[in-house]
Amino acid sequence: MTDRVILREVGLRDGLQLIKSRLNTAIKLSWIRAQAEVGFTEIEVTSFVPISVLPQFADATAVLVDAQKIGNLLPSVLVPNLRGAVMAMDAGARKITFVLSVSDAHNRANVRKSTDDSLAMLRDVLAERDNRQNIKIATALATSFGCSIEGAVPEARVIQIAEILASQGVDEINLADTVGYGDPVQVGRIFKDVRKAVGELPLAAHFHDTRGLGLANVMAALDAGVRRFDSALGGLGGCPFAPGASGNIATEDTVHLFDRLGIDSGVDLGALLKVRHQLAEWLPGEKLEGRLLGAGPADR
Repeated sequence: MTDRVILREVGLRDGLQLIKSRLNTAIKLSWIRAQAEVGFTEIEVTSFVPISVLPQFADATAVLVDAQKIGNLLPSVLVPNLRGAVMAMDAGARKITFVLSVSDAHNRANVRKSTDDSLAMLRDVLAERDNRQNIKIATALATSFGCSIEGAVPEARVIQIAEILASQGVDEINLADTVGYGDPVQVGRIFKDVRKAVGELPLAAHFHDTRGLGLANVMAALDAGVRRFDSALGGLGGCPFAPGASGNIATEDTVHLFDRLGIDSGVDLGALLKVRHQLAEWLPGEKLEGRLLGAGPADR
């Protein structure tokens, strides 16, 4: 096992899309800077989506433009369609995650298109990328481990879509457990099968702790060779278009896990916990998760 992972903070996107609080742009940027200062090299800072659907991202361009000025930070953004991708590129995005769902029902609920329609649109996004310079297109495969609308998701379909994405020329594939249905055995099996299907294309993992298996799934993904992970400070997050979806694995708990395993995430845990305290002040009244803040790091 290599001793280095990339941990991407997604609280500013996945976290904020499911809560009632509306953070102003200045606070968002303070949050981004704070996590960059404690060692994060990639943060998903916003989403280019219709304001009528998710008004908390009305300042997407302003957030991205200012985040791009932070040294040693790659600010990534999420988009659901070609229009959002073009807006992100025009705003200077260097990494864009295009989201689509393995579950057709969830894809229709999330972006009002079939999964096959989203795959066709992705080709247009990649063509737009090819007309520009220095832009990476990652793909997030939502509901890769199950769907609260359809139930079980065929693993063969996950592999099939991953193969299509690889053939289209994406720069990264992120398998997401959008509703927290995944278990460690399933996670290990699917990641190993996807790796066989796509070769050396970078893979990432996005786990929710809805049913308490988030960090166990991290361990399974690590054993399967994954070295890129998403997490959200305070366990924020969830999909507003998937019944029962709840928070991501907590960033602070995930960093603690890597520390105990002797794996370098590049993050200063003590400094991160200070940011976690600040988050509670930025989001008064919001329910925050995570074990570490109350218990403290294991001292040995």
